[in-house]
Amino acid sequence: MNDYRLTVAGLGPGDAGLITRETWAQIERAEQIVLRTRIHPSVSALDDVQISYETYDPLYEEMGDFDALYAAIVTDLCTRVRTGSVLYLVPGSPHVAERTVQLLRPAAEREGIPLDILSGMSFLDPLFAAVGIDPVNGLSILDALNEAQIRAVPTQDRIITQIYSRAIASDVKLLLMEHCDDAQEVLYLHHLSLPEQDVRRIPLYALDRQEDVDHLTSIFVPYMPTFWENP
Repeated sequence: MNDYRLTVAGLGPGDAGLITRETWAQIERAEQIVLRTRIHPSVSALDDVQISYETYDPLYEEMGDFDALYAAIVTDLCTRVRTGSVLYLVPGSPHVAERTVQLLRPAAEREGIPLDILSGMSFLDPLFAAVGIDPVNGLSILDALNEAQIRAVPTQDRIITQIYSRAIASDVKLLLMEHCDDAQEVLYLHHLSLPEQDVRRIPLYALDRQEDVDHLTSIFVPYMPTFWENP
């Protein structure tokens, strides 16, 4: 059995200054770096110092759906690490909303691959600051692609993330309208932690009319309309 290891780390919520020192130290000494995607603002920090890496972006074009994509990434990582240590970098934190890491844990255990998953800052920290809430009071964090969860009757405030296109925004809007008035205000959260961060109140019906929707877009849906009355 070789001594090669698979290490997973996060690139933070967007601002390169939020990459942890531990992760950056791993980046500087890694033998082989693979990114889930280079479509993330922090990747420019690697380019600035000429860090070499590969990405799985071509698989996004080849695979028919996300399940197949994530399975292919996990298979490739488990193959790569048999010939050398690998640093796998994901947007945000590997512990938050990262399906490939969820799949990688049991796969590495089955195949006897040493796996280290580093802590990192997720999009949630700047989100809590932007919205001005403490999640200890109750909060649901939902994936925009999880129709069943979004359609469910709400019992607390909700964050819906991964609203990466206007088509997805339209789907989310229609699902929310099953329980929410179409004029209910939500917080539109765009490019959190970046210089161009934008947090704005919009009526639900206008969600898919926002022209700047992209992979760094989320919304906050308050459970009670009285949320807006709080100081």
